[in-house]
Amino acid sequence: MAGRTYGQFCGLSRALEIVGERWALLIVRDLLVGPRRFTDLRRGLPKIPTNILSSRLKELEHTGIVRRRVLPRPAASVVYELTEYGRELDDIVLRLGRWGARALGEPGPEDIVTPDSLIMALRSTFGAEAARGTRVGYELHVGEVVVHARVDDGVLDIGEGPLAGADLVLETGAEIRCLMTGELDPGEAVESGTVRVTGDPALLNRFTEIFRIAPAPAAVLR
Repeated sequence: MAGRTYGQFCGLSRALEIVGERWALLIVRDLLVGPRRFTDLRRGLPKIPTNILSSRLKELEHTGIVRRRVLPRPAASVVYELTEYGRELDDIVLRLGRWGARALGEPGPEDIVTPDSLIMALRSTFGAEAARGTRVGYELHVGEVVVHARVDDGVLDIGEGPLAGADLVLETGAEIRCLMTGELDPGEAVESGTVRVTGDPALLNRFTEIFRIAPAPAAVLR
């Protein structure tokens, strides 16, 4: 890390020296969901070369963002987790993800959705104020990825996997972005089969109100 500096006595330049390397913030993103083994991180970032993942983890350890921990028996495997210092990146990553979501556009042929990326996407677009007074459980299928989200009066609890007794089960694909931006009307999405729901369809409208992506700036749409 010492050789890759901006030569500026500035907090922003130092932050970029620490987490600005390629893949670093995506590793942090996945660790914000929870501790991960090396193989878990590799699976969630399938395009990262193994040697680069090893290097980034060492750099993040060196700067006090990540630490290794051995799980108790019978697992006894090594996991990587964020330190308290590393977890301070949570709000930064959420805000950056929310900002970037406005410029997503259509997915490329090799673009994938992972459980961790979808969980963080929902966290970043969650509107606590819009969710006041709402108590609802969602199970969301985006391709083969399944996550769940419980909303309880402005508080979000989210995780991987199905949700027993979900009030609404949504099945969709990349169209989820258009729903969350308002480009796709929920009723039309269900009627056309773009989104399949099990449960009260009206709760899909509520979903798009609670999880919202702001419209893209005009310059991004050109």
